[in-house]
This record gives sequence, C-alpha cells and structure tokens, in this order.
Amino acid sequence: MEQNKQKARRSYLGAALGLYCPRCREGKLFQKPLSLNLKEITQMNKCCSECGQPTEIEVGFYYGTSYVSYMLTVAISVASAIAWWVIVGFSINDNRFVYWIVFNAFLLILMQPWMMRLARSFWLSWFVKYDPQWRETKPVNVNERVNNDQGNNW
Repeated sequence: MEQNKQKARRSYLGAALGLYCPRCREGKLFQKPLSLNLKEITQMNKCCSECGQPTEIEVGFYYGTSYVSYMLTVAISVASAIAWWVIVGFSINDNRFVYWIVFNAFLLILMQPWMMRLARSFWLSWFVKYDPQWRETKPVNVNERVNNDQGNNW
C-alpha cells in the first residue's frame, strides 16, 4: 500500500533558519536575498511559490515578531558575554566590560537585518504547521482576514 506522506527535505529548524515556508519547507519566504538595501529586507512573498501558503495571515500578524527578535537579541548577548568572559575576561579594574558593551552593540546592529527575517520565519512557523500532503491539499483561505492595502505596511 502506497502512502501519500512524504518525508520533508528539511527539518523544522532547517526550514526556519533557512527562511523557507513552514507548510511545505520548499519555497522561500522572502522576495530577495539578504542585502544592504533596507527597503527590501522584510519584503516577503505574498504566498509560497511551491504550495501557495499565504505569508500575510492577517493584518498586523508580524507585530509579534518583536518578542521573537527580543528573545534572539538576549540569547546573542548572553552568548557574546560568555564568549567574552572566557576569551578576554571581565574586570572591575579596567574597561573590559565597556569594551564588551561596545562590541555587543556593534554585533547586534550588524545582525539586525538577519534577526528581523529570522524572527518572521519563526513566528510564521509557530502558526503554520508542516503539511506532509501539501501537494494534495490547499492552504487555509485567509482572504477575509487580510487587508491588501495594509500588507507589508511597516
């Protein structure tokens, strides 16, 4: 007996970190690759090119990504503090703590575009689950919850 279930090519973390659609784990979430053009950083595809899953589920859906971005910022800051403590060390007798604060600030500023995209990818993946039969089933219709005039209006 043949099963319609297919094993995903990517794991959950692989799809979220790679910025792929959480429903099929095949299509890219963002229109363009990460670049220095700040206007294009958060421009997402209206729907997945592979399975048709809408990325804008409802108006204001991505406001919750600020919490995810904050969580990522805290995790990166803690990791950089531990790495700084192991490699350089902290002391109250000199300015090593201040140097770490400056280093951490620059690190977070450089990583901000990536963290914004990653936060959106994780946020969407918590509300849209993987569907092993995505080729046979259609995504949920969200047209009544979306205002096209307000989409990508950040």
